[in-house]
Amino acid sequence: MAEHLGDRLARLRRLADLTQEGLAERSGVCADVVRKLEQKRKHSARLPTLHALARGLGVELTALLGDPPAVPSTGAADPPQLVALRRAVMPPLFGPPPDPAGAERLSLPLLRQEISDGWTLYHDAAFGRLMDVLPGIVTDARFAASVGRADERAAGQAALAKALQLAGHLAIRLGKTDLALSALERAMHAAADSPDPLLVPMISNSVAWNYQRQNRLADAEHLAVHAADGVEQRYGHTAEGVRVWGGLLMSAATSAARSGDYGTANAMMTTAEKAAQRLRTLPPPADGKMLSVFSRSSVRIERVRLAVQHARPQEALALARGIRLGADTPPSWRTWLLLDVAQAHADLGNAEGAVKTLERLRRTAPAWMRHHTQAVSLVRDLAARPSRPPGVRKLAEFLGIAD
Repeated sequence: MAEHLGDRLARLRRLADLTQEGLAERSGVCADVVRKLEQKRKHSARLPTLHALARGLGVELTALLGDPPAVPSTGAADPPQLVALRRAVMPPLFGPPPDPAGAERLSLPLLRQEISDGWTLYHDAAFGRLMDVLPGIVTDARFAASVGRADERAAGQAALAKALQLAGHLAIRLGKTDLALSALERAMHAAADSPDPLLVPMISNSVAWNYQRQNRLADAEHLAVHAADGVEQRYGHTAEGVRVWGGLLMSAATSAARSGDYGTANAMMTTAEKAAQRLRTLPPPADGKMLSVFSRSSVRIERVRLAVQHARPQEALALARGIRLGADTPPSWRTWLLLDVAQAHADLGNAEGAVKTLERLRRTAPAWMRHHTQAVSLVRDLAARPSRPPGVRKLAEFLGIAD
């Protein structure tokens, strides 16, 4: 069974040689919250609180959150799938280079389709299958970036950048933020040698997300704002530019909110939502699947999330009622929305509403639900209530946390 947040908090606090009161003072979190978490009278906390506790403990956020439920750590060596991914991202320093004469080269259209299929697996939370195929995709892309005419190599660099970005996203989901940063740094270098000027800012957004997971919130916000400014000045008149710029602005808002500045975050999100409406008047991008997820509905989903994290459940539910999800909304985003709506219902004392929303999530995106620590924490909180709402035990059994 996964380690409880309270046990992990107590263990990290003792390693830091802090009392509960000392951690509360250092992090700016109420000592009663620390006490209730460690006594397991409280099974979860809002992300700004978790970020503050991680800062007070001097650890990454991932150390406090623990491994995602779908990829628990056993303390053993990395499985062969992950070793293969590491090797693809970071080839051996002194290994012989591949022999181009003996290698089979994929056409660029086929390579792009491989990468697109990989992103589909990611958005479907099929992380095991993605780990199986991604090392080969990265290797194919690296080869494409090294052979052929100059224009073919440049196109190969673009493919390599997207493949390594995907590797970075997968590593973040697996809790391997250092591997993610290595993949994303290499993706940035490949993007700089590609013909697509929007690739570098798109990957900057991924780096900002990785910084958030490492509790480097100021770094994440600064990077996202800097990249967004560059995109807006040069490409703000195109649909591709608006989508990349909007994704960066949302990322900056998330970092500001998790730092405790909800006012700045809300202003950024309002600006982003207005910008998303401009997409209706612009010619659609040629391949939107390979761009940042940015639309009016994605902005609303993130606004719901920030409202929940800052104890504004009524505001969150009001925002959620106005969302119209399109066919292009990835399952991962639908998951976040339903989780946050369930949390808002729970915060308002509506346990039945929370359970019904979680049951809908189980039907809609079961793989994502199993992956989310937030789902586990929320179900545990609901199960611990004096009057356990109907249906919560089945949810706990589904997540593997039933007592």
